[in-house]
Amino acid sequence: MRVETYRVEDSVGMQLAHDLTMIDPKRGYKGARFKKGHVVTREDIPVLLSMGREHLQVLILEEYEVHEDDAALAMADRVAGEGVRVEGPEEGRCSLRALWDGLLLFDAGSVERINQDPDWIFSTLEEGRMVREGQVVAAFRIRPLVVSREQVDRALSAASPIRVLPFRPLKVGLVTTGSEFKKGLVEDAFRSKLERKLGQFGGSLVGQWFASDQMEEIAQSVMDAVTAGSQLVICTGGMSVDVDDRTPGAIRSVCHRISFQGVPSLPGSMLMLGWRGQVPVVGAPACVVHDERTTLDRLLPFLFAGLDVPEGQVRSWGVGGLCCRCDVCLFPNCSFARG
Repeated sequence: MRVETYRVEDSVGMQLAHDLTMIDPKRGYKGARFKKGHVVTREDIPVLLSMGREHLQVLILEEYEVHEDDAALAMADRVAGEGVRVEGPEEGRCSLRALWDGLLLFDAGSVERINQDPDWIFSTLEEGRMVREGQVVAAFRIRPLVVSREQVDRALSAASPIRVLPFRPLKVGLVTTGSEFKKGLVEDAFRSKLERKLGQFGGSLVGQWFASDQMEEIAQSVMDAVTAGSQLVICTGGMSVDVDDRTPGAIRSVCHRISFQGVPSLPGSMLMLGWRGQVPVVGAPACVVHDERTTLDRLLPFLFAGLDVPEGQVRSWGVGGLCCRCDVCLFPNCSFARG
């Protein structure tokens, strides 16, 4: 890269080497009228002359060099996937915003590989979390004014799409297990909390079924919820290892396959997911009743986005999967739950 001086009239098509400030006393304006790296057009010439600029310092790039904005645009083309829009570039920076409420998905390893080059700055929100329409989910920039074409090609080869999958407005059935609830000895406190959580995804509660601690009765309640049109069934209670905890067996008896039983995350390590055809059936441990944020909150975004969570993926939930139950909790989705 070289910096050379040209007459304004001869600088069309060239890139400015630095910002050019305009002062307009009538409007009380002072600021950069043309930014560093701006490509001069014929329409710019009268403005530049009115600013007292007769000569300009411009950038002359070598054949192997790429301007920061061009590099950022190339990256944007590669990483902007479903559900995101690109803003920029401005001074080598682009941002990706969510087009709708949904689940943020990308390959974290891809971002790490891009950042191995210190001239690239690539930052994202946590993968697998809920995001809102209009929220910035990722941003990246080039640190220097120009980079080599080899650096750009290497970064692009490591890049992969960043997506925001929209949530589906699922109809949810709630199966509350435990003889104490069915007999009316204890009032269920989870329904209102669940309805609030479902509202974040556009979901709704179809109905609630009460079952005793008998496995056959729990299984029948799950089937009744499916028959009633539930697109997702959540069973609460009876997920531990006590003699009366028979919900896991009931879920296994009605599901065609099981994605996982037990997760390396707290609270809610006894979480379970099975599938009755296309209908996910969740076994939620008792902690969902009294804890505001549990492993259920980590699972729901995937289900409302229409995704399974296989056993292999669940095994990675241990890192960052401890909810500290405070206002600065870093457990995924906590910031969303706080609104």
